[in-house]
Amino acid sequence: MHILLTGGCGYIGTVLTQKLLELGMQVTVIDIMWFGNYLPAHKNLTVIKEDIRDVDSIPMKGVDVVVHLANIANDPCGELNAKLSWEVNVLATMGLVERAIKHNVKQFIYASSGSVYGVKEEAEVTEELPLLPLSDYNKTKMVSERVLLSYQDRILIQCVRPATVCGYSPRMRLDLSVNMLTVMALSKGKITVFGGAQARPNIHMKDMVRVYLHLLKLGEAAPGIYNAGFENMSIMEIAKKVAEFVPAEIVATESNDPRSYRLNSAKLFRTGFKPEYSIEEGIKDVVEAFKSGKLKDEDNCYNIKAMKKLGSLER
Repeated sequence: MHILLTGGCGYIGTVLTQKLLELGMQVTVIDIMWFGNYLPAHKNLTVIKEDIRDVDSIPMKGVDVVVHLANIANDPCGELNAKLSWEVNVLATMGLVERAIKHNVKQFIYASSGSVYGVKEEAEVTEELPLLPLSDYNKTKMVSERVLLSYQDRILIQCVRPATVCGYSPRMRLDLSVNMLTVMALSKGKITVFGGAQARPNIHMKDMVRVYLHLLKLGEAAPGIYNAGFENMSIMEIAKKVAEFVPAEIVATESNDPRSYRLNSAKLFRTGFKPEYSIEEGIKDVVEAFKSGKLKDEDNCYNIKAMKKLGSLER
């Protein structure tokens, strides 16, 4: 099977690429490489440095499945350049799916975001609840989903709404709650929690990769939208969990971030998926990588810092 993976050099994409290769897949990675390329060479891997907005330059011939991870990720990056976010996250997504259909690709898996729900009072957030995105990033994800679903009579569409991912990747991100709080504890001996009461759903990196592989395998048996988040905890609860493994002072400050929601992933479970990893294992992964020297607290691990260093992102 030939997989075209956009964002294959990213935090999740790097791990997913390696797993697809282990399973014997042929993989073509499309990535602009703003954050580098940590993929080792492999006989079944083709890595192309390309902007997904240049859709006509993306090779689709012979591709069986598109897994679309590439995007301007998280709220601060979306606010840095709103025009860029809409171009990459929405317009490029539409161009990709149209190109995929033109080349008879059968399956299109899209990485949306659990943050499309915004603030929710419900104890558990299911896929049927209305979306109330708060930021440009959240809005681009919602609109991209709707664009993709408008093509579902011509290509199999599967949209995943992931929780916040944790755990180690060669292309590491430290702007995600569990990873960030763990490295704070390791490097400073103090964890600063902004607010703390906000609920966040979480998913271990290895389970995130397993979700994509699961939907890839199920194909037409599992069309539509799926939440993917298995541990709902407040930011303060996460900080206390980190402190169990890395002794650190916890300091709470005020926050202007109102986002709070608890994902219910029962729909995904009904397809036969079962999570195998936990927040605790994500914390342990980060601790081990930091202490072994594989992981350092560097600007490239924070999307907003890395993008600011790139300077002008206009074309």
